[in-house]
Amino acid sequence: MFLLTPVVGGISLKLILSHTNLDFDGFSSMLAAQKLYPEAKMVLPDKLSAEVEHFFAIYKDTFPTISAKEVSFPSVTEIILVDTNSFNRIGDIADKLPSEQSLTLTVYDHHPETADTLKNATKQIDRTGATVTILAEKLQAEQIAVTPFEATVFALGVYSDTGSFSYLSTTGRDLRAAAFFVENGANLRVVDQFREPPLKGEQQKLFQTLLQKADIRSIDGLDICITSHQQSHFTGHLADIAAKLIQITGADAVIAAVKMENKTFITGRGQSERVNLLPLMAAFNGGGHEQAASANVKDDPLSNVLEQIEQNISSIVRPALTAKELMSSPVRVIAPETTIETASKMLYRYGHTGFPIVENEQVIGIISRRDIDKALHHQLGHAPVKGYMTREPITISADETIETIREYMIDDQVGRLPVLENKELVGIVSRSDVIRAMHGKRSVHLSLSTRSKIPMKRQVTETMKKQLPPVIFQLLELIGKEAAERDMNAFLIGGMVRDLLLNRDNVDMDIVIEGDGILLAEELQKLYGGSIRTHKQFRTAVWKHPSGFKVDLTSARTEYYDFPAALPKVEMSTIKEDLFRRDFTINAMGVCISTQEFGDLLDYFHGYEDINKGRIRVLYNLSFVEDPTRILRAIRFETRFSFQMDAQTHELARQAANNLRSVSKARLAGELSRMFYEEDAPAGAKRMIDLSCLNYIISTSLSEKTILQRIQLLTDVRKEFEANHVKMKPSFWIEHLFVMFQDHHQALIHAATFALSKDDKHTLNTTLHAVTTITDSADISPLAQTGEWHRQLSQTKNEALAGALVFADAELRQAGINYVIKRNQLIPLVGGKELINAGFKPGPHFKDILFELEIIQLENPDITADELLQYANRVLASGNET
Repeated sequence: MFLLTPVVGGISLKLILSHTNLDFDGFSSMLAAQKLYPEAKMVLPDKLSAEVEHFFAIYKDTFPTISAKEVSFPSVTEIILVDTNSFNRIGDIADKLPSEQSLTLTVYDHHPETADTLKNATKQIDRTGATVTILAEKLQAEQIAVTPFEATVFALGVYSDTGSFSYLSTTGRDLRAAAFFVENGANLRVVDQFREPPLKGEQQKLFQTLLQKADIRSIDGLDICITSHQQSHFTGHLADIAAKLIQITGADAVIAAVKMENKTFITGRGQSERVNLLPLMAAFNGGGHEQAASANVKDDPLSNVLEQIEQNISSIVRPALTAKELMSSPVRVIAPETTIETASKMLYRYGHTGFPIVENEQVIGIISRRDIDKALHHQLGHAPVKGYMTREPITISADETIETIREYMIDDQVGRLPVLENKELVGIVSRSDVIRAMHGKRSVHLSLSTRSKIPMKRQVTETMKKQLPPVIFQLLELIGKEAAERDMNAFLIGGMVRDLLLNRDNVDMDIVIEGDGILLAEELQKLYGGSIRTHKQFRTAVWKHPSGFKVDLTSARTEYYDFPAALPKVEMSTIKEDLFRRDFTINAMGVCISTQEFGDLLDYFHGYEDINKGRIRVLYNLSFVEDPTRILRAIRFETRFSFQMDAQTHELARQAANNLRSVSKARLAGELSRMFYEEDAPAGAKRMIDLSCLNYIISTSLSEKTILQRIQLLTDVRKEFEANHVKMKPSFWIEHLFVMFQDHHQALIHAATFALSKDDKHTLNTTLHAVTTITDSADISPLAQTGEWHRQLSQTKNEALAGALVFADAELRQAGINYVIKRNQLIPLVGGKELINAGFKPGPHFKDILFELEIIQLENPDITADELLQYANRVLASGNET
């Protein structure tokens, strides 16, 4: 027990304060603050919540608290305010404090800031489920010990304010804080005992009264309960009563208004993500959380308060997410005579889980993947789907809310709901659509589907004018105009759109035509000249404009794969379906270049948002299975743009890595060559190892650590070369494969299978010679003359030397780098013409003479042409007639 005496005036005093009607989060935050500020005094407010009051009945004397009566307020110089950020919520104490300007103020809170938030305070206001979470993190950061009893009190705070981690405001930080408390001995039996105390007599009576008066009405699909009462005496803990009301009624929100004496207390509780109580409470100058808020009104009739609640009640309900935002459209359907086997192939082709079945433009049934799999199991692939479909399926309208859709799926055990407008099929909502909405962004009034029916549109014409060369901009206008005149829509798509938004140069024009791309290419050639090359299987054409620029023209198409890693098959489609076949959302945007909508950015898959967030995201789960090289492409984009795959894409890539084994070496090399030559090679190699890709591409005994060290050395050599104007040719990429092997001969054999060109193969062959020379020759050492290096390696390509130097020690490597730089800078002073003028007779020996003169010049950079000729006459002339 603590025996406290009143504070003497004149002594500097620090106080820890919290809000009235103190709950466990407020009290536990005060206790945590006291450990951070041990010289400060905890001052309890006049009113405590029912649960804290119940707890204090046993434990009050355990804590070093004081009452406001014991404080000499003129002596207060510092306030630590917890679980609120305004003096408006601390009760009568606020009137006794010195002016705000004279105080040092520190705030720890998880409520949003308002106009009443303290202005001159040092604030840590984070959107956690509980304030004690924020203070627990500071305790851990400052390594302050916590006793088991303190940990129990802190746990009461986080458990009560997060509803045992079930409230929507709960964050991962709250869970980590709870783990910290449990690790420090928190007694969860005590937490369970005191977190929700039973209602006492007067509270139980008021609860029953409010329950009897409850008026439940539907607002935009949500059940909202409004209840009220007037009494002459005060009954505390209305918040606990409101919490019980929402449990019993099952409403999505409860608003309780009770007038006691001359004050009306308004308390709200919500349990739907669409409920936000703050706008209603703001009308009464109240506050709190979206799901738990309160206010009070003095000297106003209850009828006036209720009238104002009625006027503002709609403000607490966010707009419903409807089938129109959730559905996929257009819908792929099948006919009743379609065979089970064909339907199964179509499911795989389009990544669907079922199909509506349509006859005479009417939906007559629906069939799921499970139905089809069962039929195939029983060898019924030849049978028509009409024999196994669900007849008279449940359908919905476009304005059906997600709550109703969810009820249909749960009550009727259906996985997909066709959406009809005027009996016409306009879309379909699947379980996946509902799950994405439920577990996506919290602003549910926005469309949460990864694949929106209506694309996000932005105007980028001015960006195009500013960033693109004028000839390119005019060429796009021309193609759009000619397409429009033939009733075709034209869209610039792919990397050029992405780089346009990233402010990066890119003039690789890929244009998708809703119509016949080959026909348009032929028309453009007739009108404007140039040449075209067509590929009818893929419905593509390349038009080479007379200016020299190439334009890829593609008919909008859907691709599907017969098996993983196969080349795609193609059928005609729309721009949306065409974009859906792309690898990542950042590459799945289009810019309309048709005349009327020129410059409109089409973004069905939130690629613009992903660009702004630096995120690589696939469009569908089978993306990496269908084309495993997309894993390598994702890594390239990560390193090129300093982006990151989102968690799901990362996991899908890791799971699909084994499919790289089925990809041809040529296709792998196409991606690897760009990764190692154009991007950050060490970062790319590390990501391949992180995603378990490398083992499915090459078989090597080297450790991952050694591989990364060698790739880094190779990159360092390249950087030093290029800093001294020694350019690496594209064949340099294959050196990265060579250095991944312990045995040089095995490296040559394996790396050669990836060679894309004769130059790649030649580079590898000369690398083997260079490694052997540098590491085994007695004539090559750090002290060897440049001329000796040149005698041994003059015919070795720079790219091969870079790879070979990885196997040398640091001193020898630097000597080799210096040799290559000098060799690259060499401009021969003497050639065949100068030798002839000096009297030498032309012949095959000229080559040997000039080579020797190169060596002299390398070793003597200040030598002149005349001195070289004198040397040639004196030393090399024997055997030559002059």
